[in-house]
Amino acid sequence: MRQALPPAFDLARRMGFSFASIQDFTYPMNVSGEFTVNAPRDVVYKTLRDPNSFVRFVDGVQDLKEIDPTHYEAVFETKVAYLKFKFAVTVEVTRAEEPSEIEAKIEGTPLGIVGRLTASSVTRLADDAGGTKVSYEIDAALTGKLGSLGQPVLRAKAKEMERLFTQRMRAAFENNRT
Repeated sequence: MRQALPPAFDLARRMGFSFASIQDFTYPMNVSGEFTVNAPRDVVYKTLRDPNSFVRFVDGVQDLKEIDPTHYEAVFETKVAYLKFKFAVTVEVTRAEEPSEIEAKIEGTPLGIVGRLTASSVTRLADDAGGTKVSYEIDAALTGKLGSLGQPVLRAKAKEMERLFTQRMRAAFENNRT
């Protein structure tokens, strides 16, 4: 059940508008799906684990820095509804089982506003008729101003990002022959 937003008007301040009531609101969001690419599973796995390759699939990621083989930092910039957000993001690959599964933890702090993005993701790869089936599950929690935007707006943005990621992955392996 979704938690209702507390009122934004603060009676103690004579009906002045205050973001204090929505800053602690947490919005959970779950995204999952699957698609197939025309490449062997080991090639897809290596592509997803290579930060320079992976970054071209996710819209808005810039300034990616590899701290070590399991820790990364980046800037993620996106527009949600009428608001533009920029996050300082850290990624930790918590489990990697070549060539079948990658699990990661993502944390982001929006630059310029109060809030936080935390997520965990699991990507599974399976052989599928000469290609690879990519399945993914992302559990995210958004707090602060971003979390207060509401489910329909955030769900639409997540669907747009999924669509772009899938298109770019498929295009990267489009002419691959197995």
